[in-house]
Amino acid sequence: MQKIFEEKNLFRPDLSVILKENIEIINWRGHIHGTPDMIVEVLSKSMLGICDLQNWKGDASGQMKNYKRLLMYMKPYLGLFGLAIICIVMASGANLYLPWIIKDMIDKVLAEKDMAMLNFISVSIVVVFAIRGFFYYWQSYLVSYIGQKVVVDVREVMFRKFQRMPMAYFDKHQTGETMSYLTNDVSAIQSALVDNLIEFFTEAAILVGSIAMMIYLDWKLTLLTLITVPLVGYAMKIFGKKIKRAGTLIQERLADLTSLLQESISSIRVVKSFVREDYEIKRFREENELNFQAMMKNVRLTALLTPTVEFLAAVAVTAIVWFGGYEVVNGIMSAGALVAFLTYAVNLANPVKRLSRIYGRMQTALAAIDRIFSVLDMEETVNDKPNAKILPKVSGHVSIENVTFSYDGTHNALENVNIEVKPGQMIAFVGPSGAGKSTVANLIPRFYDVNSGSIKIDGLDIRDVTVNSLREQIGIVPQETLLFGTTVMENIRYGRLDATDEEIVKAAKAANADVFIRELPEGYQTMIGERGLNLSGGQRQRMAIARAMLKNPQILILDEATSALDTESEKIVQAALDDLMVGRTSFVIAHRLSTIFSADKIFVIDKGKICESGTHKELLALNGIYTKLYNIQFAGVEP
Repeated sequence: MQKIFEEKNLFRPDLSVILKENIEIINWRGHIHGTPDMIVEVLSKSMLGICDLQNWKGDASGQMKNYKRLLMYMKPYLGLFGLAIICIVMASGANLYLPWIIKDMIDKVLAEKDMAMLNFISVSIVVVFAIRGFFYYWQSYLVSYIGQKVVVDVREVMFRKFQRMPMAYFDKHQTGETMSYLTNDVSAIQSALVDNLIEFFTEAAILVGSIAMMIYLDWKLTLLTLITVPLVGYAMKIFGKKIKRAGTLIQERLADLTSLLQESISSIRVVKSFVREDYEIKRFREENELNFQAMMKNVRLTALLTPTVEFLAAVAVTAIVWFGGYEVVNGIMSAGALVAFLTYAVNLANPVKRLSRIYGRMQTALAAIDRIFSVLDMEETVNDKPNAKILPKVSGHVSIENVTFSYDGTHNALENVNIEVKPGQMIAFVGPSGAGKSTVANLIPRFYDVNSGSIKIDGLDIRDVTVNSLREQIGIVPQETLLFGTTVMENIRYGRLDATDEEIVKAAKAANADVFIRELPEGYQTMIGERGLNLSGGQRQRMAIARAMLKNPQILILDEATSALDTESEKIVQAALDDLMVGRTSFVIAHRLSTIFSADKIFVIDKGKICESGTHKELLALNGIYTKLYNIQFAGVEP
C-alpha cells in the first residue's frame, strides 16, 4: 500500500501511521473489499484533506479535521445514514406546514368564510402529523443505531491500539488515564454523532425550509432578515474556540479524576493500613473541584453564547415586524402572509439558536475526538517489519550480542552486554536493585527494542521475526501474578486457549496446584476475585506456573518468581519451577541466591554491565560482588 501511495506521489512519512489506521477503519471488519487502487482512491481523497499533520494546530478549519476522520468510521453505514436523513427531512417538513395553515386560516377561512378550506386544513393536520410521527421514530432509531455502532467500532479500534502499544507507553501513563480514553472520551463521540447529528440535520432542514418559504412569501423581507446571519456566525466562531479549549480541559480533568479513582480503589489495602482515608478523600475532593471548575467554565461560555445569538435574532424579528407591518398597511402584503412570515422567522430563529448550542457542544466533543486520534496516531515502536518471518519452533539457543539499551534515551539501563546461552541451559541474573536484571528479561520477548546490538534466537535476530511468533515460544512467570476475574480453569487456559480441561488439570498437577484448587468451593470452576487477591501469593504463583506449563514454551523467563513468598510456599513453588525448567532454556532473575545454586551460569549485573559470570562455586572463589551478596544472605553458613 505504501508503494502505491509513493507511485501516486501521495505518501509522506508523517502519514504512515494514519494510513495504517485509515485502512483499518475501512477494511478491518470486512465492510469494504476492493483492489489496492480502489482503497488508495478512497484514502487519497480523504487523507490529503484530513491528515495534514502540520496544520492540525492553529486555524479553525484544522479543528474539524479530526471530526472528518471520525466520520470515516460511518462509511460502512452510509446507506442507513442516507435513509435517516430522508426521515429527518420528512419529519421536519411537518413543522413547515403549520405557518401555511395559519396563513390560509386568516386569509381564506376567516376572511372569506371558506368552509371547504377549513375542512381541508383539519384533515391535513391529522394526516401530516401522523406521517411526521412515523418518520420521527425512524430518524431517531436509525441515527442512534449508527452512532452506537460507530462508538462500538471506535472503542474496539482504540482497545486494539492499546493492545499493540509498547510497554514504554504504559510505563509513562497511568491506568486510569488509559481507561479515560476508552470511557469518557469515546462517550463524547456518542454525543457528537447521535444527539448532535439528529438535532443538526433536523434544525438545518427547518432552517432551509423556512428560508425557502420566506423567499416565496416576500423576498425583500427575507433579505432584511438574513442580514444578521453573518453576525451570528462571527459570534459562534469566537465562542467556539473558547468552548473547545474549555472542552479539552474538561477531558483532561476527567482523566485525572479517573486515574485517582483507579489508583485509590486498587490500593485500598494500602490506604486502610496507613489510615489514609481522609487523605484520599482530600485528594479526591481537590480533583473533583478542579473538574467542577472546568465544567462551569464550559457552562458559562455555552450559556453566554445562546443569549448572544438570541439577541441578534431579536434584532432581526424587530426589523421584520416593522417592515412587514409597513407592507400590510400599504396593501403590498396580506395579513395572513405576514403572520405566516413571522412564524417562519421564529422557526428560523429557533434553529439558529439550537444550532449555536449544537456548535458549542460540538466544540466540547472535538476536544475528546482530538485526544482519541492523538492516541491512534501514536507510533507503535515495537512492531513487525514489513518482511518479518514467522519464528519456527526453536531449540532455545539465545545470543545477546553487544546490547545497549536506555529507557529514557539518556541513561543506559544496559551497556554492551554479551551473553551466550545454549539450549536447555539455566541462566541466572543477580545484582543490586535497578542494576538491569529485569531489563534483560524485558528485551528477550521484545517488550522493548534494543538501542544497539542484537538478540538472536537460533541465529535469527528477534527483530526480523513477528512479535507474536516470538512471544508464543517464550513463557514468563513474574514476581507478581495477575489473575483475571474468571474461573480457575479459564485463568490457566489463558496459557493456551485451545487446551482441553484434561490438559489444564494435568498442568495444574505438574505445578503442584491441583490439590489446593480442588479444595476451593467449586474446584476448577471457582470464580477468582479481582486480580486473584482472595488467593495466597503461593497459590497465585502456582497457577501462573500451571499457565506457563500449559503454554509449553521452549524459552522460560522467571522474574523473581519466589522472592515475595514465605519459606513454605517458596519450597512448593520452587519444586514446581524446577519441573517447569527441565529441558527448557531458562532465564532466572533471582533475589534469593538459594534458588540458583544449580544454574549453569550466573551473571552478576551492576549499573547495567556484567561484572562477573560463572557457576556458584566459581563466583564464590572470585570474592567479588556475588560473594558479598551471598554473605549478606547466608551469613557465612554453607547451604
